[in-house]
Amino acid sequence: MAGYRSASSSSAAGAGGAAVFAMRVLLLLTLLPLALAAFAFALQWRGGMRDPTGTVWPADTQRFPGMENSPLGSSSSSTGGRGSYFAVSSASASSAAADCAEILGRSASSHGISLYRGWSFDSDTAITPKICITGSTSASLHQILPWLYYHKVIGVSHFILFVEGEAAKPAVTSVLESIRGVKIIYRTKELKEQQDRSRIWNETWLSGFFYKPCNYELFVKQSLNMEMAIVMAREAGMDWIIHLDTDELIHPAGAREYSLRRLLLDVPDNVDMVIFPNYESSVERDDIKDPFTEVSMFKKNYDHLPKDTYFGLYKEATRGNPNYFLTYGNGKSAARVQEHMRPNGAHRWHNYMKSPNEIKLEEAAILHYTYTKFSDLTSRRDRCGCKPTKEDVKRCFILEFDRLAFIIASTATEQEMRNWYREHVVWTDKDTNLKLLRKGVLTRIYAPMAIIRGLKESGIFIDAVTSAKAHPKANIGLENNESIHTNVTAAQSTTLKEGGNDNSQATARKILEMIDVQEEAVPPMSPPGFLELMESALS
Repeated sequence: MAGYRSASSSSAAGAGGAAVFAMRVLLLLTLLPLALAAFAFALQWRGGMRDPTGTVWPADTQRFPGMENSPLGSSSSSTGGRGSYFAVSSASASSAAADCAEILGRSASSHGISLYRGWSFDSDTAITPKICITGSTSASLHQILPWLYYHKVIGVSHFILFVEGEAAKPAVTSVLESIRGVKIIYRTKELKEQQDRSRIWNETWLSGFFYKPCNYELFVKQSLNMEMAIVMAREAGMDWIIHLDTDELIHPAGAREYSLRRLLLDVPDNVDMVIFPNYESSVERDDIKDPFTEVSMFKKNYDHLPKDTYFGLYKEATRGNPNYFLTYGNGKSAARVQEHMRPNGAHRWHNYMKSPNEIKLEEAAILHYTYTKFSDLTSRRDRCGCKPTKEDVKRCFILEFDRLAFIIASTATEQEMRNWYREHVVWTDKDTNLKLLRKGVLTRIYAPMAIIRGLKESGIFIDAVTSAKAHPKANIGLENNESIHTNVTAAQSTTLKEGGNDNSQATARKILEMIDVQEEAVPPMSPPGFLELMESALS
């Protein structure tokens, strides 16, 4: 019995010791995090610890778009711009740019992000490949600046812009000419006379578009401008050239990073031309003011859709319009800058000495912001003097929807125009939109919107305007234009000029022999229609 009591007492003592040990461990585990937290607080209070993001982002970092109503966006920071990535401070627009502030989207009391502030858009570092965009435009500065800087962000270093109309006004060109890497060519009498001597007029591939008004005339003008841009791109040492309108943005999807430079760097060396299928904007309101920052829904190109999806949803996607897209559906292209290059219409490039080896990208696209504003109806009408009849519009416009839009804009009242615009252009049926989004016919793309909003909020566009006002360059347009004319004339004369050495003459003869068998220029073309799909399915 005594032995039992002794064993029981020993067991109780052991249990008590284990309980005490457990309590001590628990107390230690409780006090240790508190001690570490207190130690960290003491170090930070004394300035011994710093948030590493404070060394990466500028001192005047400001809030992101859309953060105004969030807890992070609405709370103020007392770090003086040094601790937190979300530190908020106010920025006022320069008084010198007050006249442009409303147009470019920044007011005196606005808050902007500094995401792009401090970026070296004018860097001369050795980057490859070097990409050049050329285009013909009559757009306003409000449209050109976001378009230009967006493409700078994704890797374009040079721009060759042929300007006329609004784009040729001093208030616009003075800003554009102050931006490094931008060449402005005015549509002067001298330029027209020079282009009238282009060898293109003696060739057959573009002859079907000669001496016709409106869109046909524009198509020829674009081709002549592209011919000159090729020469300038070669002289500037460019690797790639792309013809793009100022209502189009390149969407370099499919690359390892959101970069056109990376996308083209991954193209095999034996490829001469890369085709970007185009996506078409699908606006959801009839009061769009700034398409680049207000439009996120696009209709995919048929090249990026399974045939059964395209075929099965063609009627719903077309919505009673003449074609699947309102305007063109054959994309745009980038070409390696090589000898003997020539344009093949505004959508493709060609080579006098060979058929280019081309590939079509499976994810990247051209985002075409077409008819995004109600005013686009009247602006297109005002640029063309054709009669609003079904017969006359055929000689003025290449695509059927453009013809219908011109007739409506020329004959209907403003209310009738708006009703027609809402019926044929605006996507107001949310159920249909959701269905086509789920099926992949429509898609949401936010990257360009986010980039351009970031640029706008950071004041990049305002800085460009105020910098041009502060440092005017007298006669820069004339000087650049004269040098361009000289360079292009000299370059053109080396190809088919009469006389010269035997090699030049032999090359000229070979090119002239090839001209007779060349295919016609690639015009803006609509996607395949329902009947075409039926015929191809049966064949």
